[in-house]
Amino acid sequence: MARRLTAVLLGALLVTACESRDVQTDLKIVKVQTGWFDAGLVEGGMNKLVPSVSLELQNVSDREIASVQLNAVFRRAGEQESWGDHFVRAIDANGLAAGATTEPIVLRSTFGYTGTEARAQMLQNQQFVDARVEVYGKHGRRTWAKMGEFPIERRLLTQ
Repeated sequence: MARRLTAVLLGALLVTACESRDVQTDLKIVKVQTGWFDAGLVEGGMNKLVPSVSLELQNVSDREIASVQLNAVFRRAGEQESWGDHFVRAIDANGLAAGATTEPIVLRSTFGYTGTEARAQMLQNQQFVDARVEVYGKHGRRTWAKMGEFPIERRLLTQ
């Protein structure tokens, strides 16, 4: 009897540990801030700006969630092609308690604009094209799910 109970409990534990959760239902993106990050000087002494988003994930479910991945895909306005992406493990194996919120997660494209103008002036250039970011999440074996889309504000970020 004790062996049978142990086997049942172990089986239930394994099913729970291997469960794939729906990030669109269990998590909410909060405290979103976007802008153009000052990536410093690049070859030729040119200034570089890259699109950036900072966000937090709030666990809106009634139980802990762990091992969540995020992928931010940046696109220029009016285009469908990716203009860079940023992949992170947003919630590690230690998990995020029910009702808790992560620390800020910063995601940046590696692609952006370069120019000889001052960084603030680059944002006002006639050839400047705005951008947006799509944020996808994944837990376990589930496929990537779109969690949000945000326009990149035309403001300079230094952090």
